[in-house]
Amino acid sequence: MTTPRPIVRPARVLALSLAAGTLLATAACSGADSGASSGSETASTVAERGVAARTASPSPSSDLTGTGARNALITPEDIEDDWTQVENPQEWRDSLPVGSVDVAQFVNGQSDASECRRLVDALYDETLLGRPTGASALTGFQEGDSRLLYQVAAYDKPDLDDSMEWLKSLPDTCDQFTLTGGGSGDRTVQVIGLKLPDSGDFRQGLTVTVKGESNGTPVTLTLDVAAVQIGADAITVTNGGLDGAGHDTTSTAVEQGAERLEDVLAGRTPQPTPSGID
Repeated sequence: MTTPRPIVRPARVLALSLAAGTLLATAACSGADSGASSGSETASTVAERGVAARTASPSPSSDLTGTGARNALITPEDIEDDWTQVENPQEWRDSLPVGSVDVAQFVNGQSDASECRRLVDALYDETLLGRPTGASALTGFQEGDSRLLYQVAAYDKPDLDDSMEWLKSLPDTCDQFTLTGGGSGDRTVQVIGLKLPDSGDFRQGLTVTVKGESNGTPVTLTLDVAAVQIGADAITVTNGGLDGAGHDTTSTAVEQGAERLEDVLAGRTPQPTPSGID
């Protein structure tokens, strides 16, 4: 006698159908998500490596254009006293005669500490915060025996973060060191922190003093070095000379320059004559 087959209830059929449908839908969604995000197992591996290498969220790149960088540069009206704009400040690193002293050669030398040598190499250069990866503009001013170099540039954000941390560490790691070679004998370099106006996202100021001899004459070169970060962009200032560094001028350049860069990044045109400056 044949045993009758069990009868599958309609409710059970419906439940099985719903379960199968759910599994199919889940698989389809999973495939769609995988294709949209990576498209391959290799891309997923690369993403995992990126997370392992840097846990912080990726930072937006700079929107600074070449025109914007030039518009963000300070002008003689932005800084106090009788500064005049000069041509070709890019050449200052190679030769910068001030009176009988070639300042560029005076700061040219070696140090046993690589972090300290990096600072000296960047004085009157365009690489204080590393090589720009985007738009960059440079200008320079002179007043008597003082020179002011000013730069606006876009950088890789993580590298810029690292450079700002490096500047912050210098008053401790390079508070005093010896610069050798370069034709000027031994020079003593001192680095101390400099307070800056509360501008931008992050900021760091230094006063660098280089003491030695040039052509048998004692020489003291004093420079303010300042950097202000706004996102992936930054302004840098090197200001000073054989008569010392005008800290008020450095502060004014930082404050007015940060405002100009913020205006440019917001799509506004910086004012030609900032308020509060006579």
